[in-house]
Amino acid sequence: MDRRKNETRRKKRKSSVFGQHRRSVLIVCSILVMLTGVLSVNAVSLYGKKRLYSQQEAELRAQISEEQARAEEVKAYEEYVKTDEYIKDVAEEKLGLVDPNEIIFKPAE
Repeated sequence: MDRRKNETRRKKRKSSVFGQHRRSVLIVCSILVMLTGVLSVNAVSLYGKKRLYSQQEAELRAQISEEQARAEEVKAYEEYVKTDEYIKDVAEEKLGLVDPNEIIFKPAE
């Protein structure tokens, strides 16, 4: 009889100890679920920001290439401005000057 009482006492102890641990396990599991949720939301937010920054990076790279092309054009124009051909073209356009051997035809009015 003592054995049976001891066995029932042990079973009661185990169930009461498991009951206390069960509550702790549930609390820990709920905390882990909440953390997983928060991390998931943050991951989605960060993915959206990454996509936005990638688009901005692509736009800036396009602007850089445009500006490099423009800089090359400016450099080529700068070289052209230093030539005698440029001086001659400006003199003809702006000042109406001509070479000594040229003949100018004006339309009849």
